[in-house]
Amino acid sequence: MGRAFEYRKARKLKRWGNMSRTFTRIGKEITIAVKAGGPDPSTNPRLRALMQNAKAENMPKDTVERAIKKATDKDAGDYKEISYEGYGPHGIAIFVEAATDNNTRTVANVRSYFNKHGGNLGTQGSLTFLFDHKSVFKIKAKEGVSLEDLELELIDYGVDEIENDEDELMIYGAFEEYSNIQKYLEDNGFEIISSEFERIPHELKEVTPEQRAAIEKLLEKLEEDEDVQNVFHNMKEEDIDE
Repeated sequence: MGRAFEYRKARKLKRWGNMSRTFTRIGKEITIAVKAGGPDPSTNPRLRALMQNAKAENMPKDTVERAIKKATDKDAGDYKEISYEGYGPHGIAIFVEAATDNNTRTVANVRSYFNKHGGNLGTQGSLTFLFDHKSVFKIKAKEGVSLEDLELELIDYGVDEIENDEDELMIYGAFEEYSNIQKYLEDNGFEIISSEFERIPHELKEVTPEQRAAIEKLLEKLEEDEDVQNVFHNMKEEDIDE
């Protein structure tokens, strides 16, 4: 299995165990997508993708519809997507993605978490060289289409890795090619189960159990913040095999 697949699989096992947190995260993404491209999924590809994600996470259809309707209200929160970068204890690089209506509040909170847990918040762009920013699609395998043929087709769309996960395929491509990959899959009749953006570390750092405990205290504090959407890091997870 490839590096991106193994990292993501281990990360998914730990991520957003709380269903209500997952629904809140998707709800914010829906608000941002609707404000940017309108409430009609047929003309808003990002909204269409988020509705697929909501279905994959078992988010009730009426909850999704409420989120779309609420986003069209002129009084709906105007969320901005912003990322923060820093180092946690023992030199672990941490990328924090947030959706906030008050950046002053969010950056103050994030900085305090880093400071209180032995880390420090860096400047934007300071960790870019340590992570690949990827578009990640999970699709249903299609009868009569081989993995090799699909890889050859998608190479022109910035796709650099496809992994077979039982009867599903995981596709990893360039962040900026997200809409092109989505269009190709939809135009060619592939069923998209979910899609998202991931930051995949180039290398994973080994840590001792004591170091892991200290780092995870910071990660948990970040993930508990209501403005935080995603947390990425380069600590090797216990689940990842050599």
